[in-house]
Amino acid sequence: MKIILDAGHGPETAGKRSPDGRLREFHFNAAVAEETKKRLVLDGHIVIFAHQADRDVPLSERIHLANRLGADLYISVHANAFGNGFNSANGIETYHFVKPLAASKRLAASIHQSLALATGLRDRGVKAADFAVLRNTRMPAVLVECGFMTNRTDLEALQSDAYRKRCARAIAFGVGHYELTK
Repeated sequence: MKIILDAGHGPETAGKRSPDGRLREFHFNAAVAEETKKRLVLDGHIVIFAHQADRDVPLSERIHLANRLGADLYISVHANAFGNGFNSANGIETYHFVKPLAASKRLAASIHQSLALATGLRDRGVKAADFAVLRNTRMPAVLVECGFMTNRTDLEALQSDAYRKRCARAIAFGVGHYELTK
């Protein structure tokens, strides 16, 4: 399969960092995307990044790339936030479009179940949202939130290389499970 991996947002996107400034969301997202790519390529997939390390790629550009290349899947990796300060919101969640393709729902369920098991964080479930990368892509698309940068416990995990690798393994495993259930 041809898979687009999107390390959500960009390196300079305003406000996308932990309240104490120790973690920029893009750094987490890009590390997970890089590790996920390694695993998916080993499984025989073609993986293309929709993001770039040196600039904030507009959503329209990311979506256009995926549609132009005729990708089979679109996976956007994120770290969540609630408000501007530290708080009790925590856990993982996975999104598909509000009017999803059946395949998007299956992909979201497969990746989410794998992430929930691998991370041990609170399972906030699979949800529907009207995010541009879910709405405007023409292939099954999901957006994963791997923990809250605004929660001190989740933040410690998000900063850990071992946790990032667990997330990547879980995403790749979820893609493999999705493939088997097609």
